[in-house]
Amino acid sequence: MSQDLWLQNYDAACRLSQEIAENIHERNRQQRTGGNTAKLNMTLRASLQKLKQNIAQLRETLIRASAQRHIMQAEADRRQNLVDDLATRETRLNASFNGDVSEAEPARSSLMTGGHGSGHAVNPWLVNESEETRGLGFGEIKHQQQQIIEAQDAGLDALAAVISRQKQMGQEIGNELGEQNEIIDDLAQLVDKTDSRIKNETHRVKLLDTKSASCGDTFFCGLILLVCC
Repeated sequence: MSQDLWLQNYDAACRLSQEIAENIHERNRQQRTGGNTAKLNMTLRASLQKLKQNIAQLRETLIRASAQRHIMQAEADRRQNLVDDLATRETRLNASFNGDVSEAEPARSSLMTGGHGSGHAVNPWLVNESEETRGLGFGEIKHQQQQIIEAQDAGLDALAAVISRQKQMGQEIGNELGEQNEIIDDLAQLVDKTDSRIKNETHRVKLLDTKSASCGDTFFCGLILLVCC
């Protein structure tokens, strides 16, 4: 299954933050060499504002997806950590952009080397990094995330198949019950008709018995009269 839109937007925000870090480094280099940094500063301000908006949108989309249970809680927690890390990067990038060359450059050196530079700045990309991603490059982290998503998708597909089968079984049971109810209704109607016929036949038998008794009494009376005469 293809990567979902939230992760695509997250990857785009990560690339934007990397681009901002590189532009800050270039801005600082131009400042040291006496170059004109006005255009870069304008670009950086727009990029930082866009990054802030992207992070806010990621948070809002994640909250909505979690509330509507479009993703599992474990995945929601993992994505929340990713957004928090990205927000930390954005804060440090703003600090680097607003600081002077001597403060921004060590952070950039640490950022590009993966360790600490000659100053005391901390690599903003390694803050609160989990053991699972420590030492991995962006492509490796992305591949790891894709594997996790594919495993979750496979689990969801299996769960969907089980639910679909249960639904089918429920429908089959419902159909069977419907057929049984129809048979019971037919039997009830047949019993009612049979009971009515039995009552009618019983009534006719009683009438015949009554008539037979009357005829017998008349016959014996006539016989006695003939004998007496």
